[in-house]
Amino acid sequence: MKRQIFTADHEAFRGTVRAFLAKEVAPHYEQWERDGIVSREAWRAAGRQGLLGLAVPEEYGGGGSADFRYSAVLTEEFTRAGAAGLAVGLHNDIVGPYLTGLATEEQKRRWLPGFCTGEIITAVAMTEPGAGSDLQGIRTSAEDRGDHWLLNGSKTFISNGILADLVVVVARTTPEGGAKGLSLLVVERGMAGFERGRNLDKIGQKAQDTAELFFHDVRVPKENLLGELHGGFVHLMTNLAQERMNIAVAGIAAAEHLLEITTAYVKEREAFGRPLAKLQHVRFEIAEMATKCAVTRAFLDRCIAEHTAGTLDAVHASMAKWWATELQKRVADRCLQLHGGYGYMSEYPVAKAYTDGRIQTIYGGTTEIMKEIIGRSLLS
Repeated sequence: MKRQIFTADHEAFRGTVRAFLAKEVAPHYEQWERDGIVSREAWRAAGRQGLLGLAVPEEYGGGGSADFRYSAVLTEEFTRAGAAGLAVGLHNDIVGPYLTGLATEEQKRRWLPGFCTGEIITAVAMTEPGAGSDLQGIRTSAEDRGDHWLLNGSKTFISNGILADLVVVVARTTPEGGAKGLSLLVVERGMAGFERGRNLDKIGQKAQDTAELFFHDVRVPKENLLGELHGGFVHLMTNLAQERMNIAVAGIAAAEHLLEITTAYVKEREAFGRPLAKLQHVRFEIAEMATKCAVTRAFLDRCIAEHTAGTLDAVHASMAKWWATELQKRVADRCLQLHGGYGYMSEYPVAKAYTDGRIQTIYGGTTEIMKEIIGRSLLS
């Protein structure tokens, strides 16, 4: 079925993204995977191409469009290219809304121009060694010292953790437990006491730097409070729907791409003197995956349209995230199986997609958390 949500402008943007990936990403990606990190020049190149800060107002150097469909195009093309290392989705769709929606005028002028050029790379630090999807378990604390906050604690599994120049840190600003008393503090590169741990060794997304962060008596200026004091939990809940949509869009794009390359493979690969595609079991596998992808695509495109219109709720974003990422996991597994021994070889795209995509059902809220959100909405 022809997709109905994109205009000619969106498709022109898709061409721009594909050209960028071919020129600035594909020739270097294997080296980035070996290095465990993307070059800063790639971020600056993305900025020059207008791929950063799509929703940032033009007065700060951004694209000036809050149309989420452009972000969806960007995510789809980066996913198809297997370029998870250059985490522009995290930068644009997860950190970006905090800066555009919560920052003061002074903060916007200080941070957003560099955000859009790629000179300032961003991250958000929520997860801790003892607190993942449950944000109420956060222990990192910030003590009010008059003209600054004194920040202490640690974070882990932080994407862009090594490269980040600006980190939105979730910290407890009152001793009160639970969801109350959380605030967002912006920690900048070079602040005394802010240290980065090792670049974590993951099973996939090798080019994406993921790090531990440590805060030892970091003096965070009062003007680096982002949003309302003690309002961090509400701010996080407000922006999580877009994060989950970004992950869901990547999930269905990955599943569709895997189906494409596997369909081509089984037509060419022979077993017992004939193509794999002639075997009924293979045809049934392809039929099942194609149908599930088509149904999921219809739902995801509806969610993209709703989110663009500002009407998508947290429950449907959770449905999208759960369903699309679990489908991605299932399709990756079946497609690797259909590739046989070759599917286990790292040089084959299906092997890389299998390991790169496994995190999808975990970050941004696990599948189990998504089900809990949906279940509570129906049964409370």
